[in-house]
Amino acid sequence: MPGGRLTQQERQQIALGLADGLAYAEIARGLDRPTSTVTREVMRNGGPTAYRADLAHRATERRAHRRRQVAPRGPEAPAQAHGRDAEAVREYEETFTTLLMQSGLPKMTSRVLVSLYTTDAGSLTASELVQRLQVSPASISKAVALLESQGLIRRERDDRRRERYVVDNDVWYQGMMASARSHAQLAETARQGVSVLGPDSEAAVRLENIARFVDFVGESIIRAAEQAREVLYTRPEATSATSDGTAAPGPDRA
Repeated sequence: MPGGRLTQQERQQIALGLADGLAYAEIARGLDRPTSTVTREVMRNGGPTAYRADLAHRATERRAHRRRQVAPRGPEAPAQAHGRDAEAVREYEETFTTLLMQSGLPKMTSRVLVSLYTTDAGSLTASELVQRLQVSPASISKAVALLESQGLIRRERDDRRRERYVVDNDVWYQGMMASARSHAQLAETARQGVSVLGPDSEAAVRLENIARFVDFVGESIIRAAEQAREVLYTRPEATSATSDGTAAPGPDRA
């Protein structure tokens, strides 16, 4: 069933599709599944080059068994803030983690960052992350060190002198500016090759065009980030739905 868990046969079809070089979307169509389901399945089980259907199926069974062991039952289950569906939250966190992994972050680093993003406080201690993710303190320490080195989180002390790892709104702005700086370095390196290879050579022309393109993109990122920075600190206005299901207009800003 499209809405149920992947079967072992479906995982074998995924493995065959990967071996044939098919895109995730094409594999998903063959299974009548969302592309995100296939993407998440592959990325959390070794990636496209290391995915194995049998190992993925056993890993899923082990995860399900662990969840049954640790999940509170019946009336003891903790209430979710804001009326959240615990299973929907878990699925969303897995999807977000997969996206970050596709961008190049290691799995544990991605899980830590998603945990911070989806926590209302925007911060957690190391022990809270250990409990939340059910991993070792060493795994958290390594992930945090990488995130901090990339400017994606910061550390602070709370009123109990505990060290907390924090994501704040400005992280996205700083990340964009870091991206722009890397573009500038790439453009500079490309232009160094122009003089080395000879300005009239085809290779030099190619490198100069790359440098011009990257310069333009980097400058556009800087302008856009500076213009939109205040958006990171603006609380979206709530909209109410009308009887026909459309959003009601907000207050007049005249």
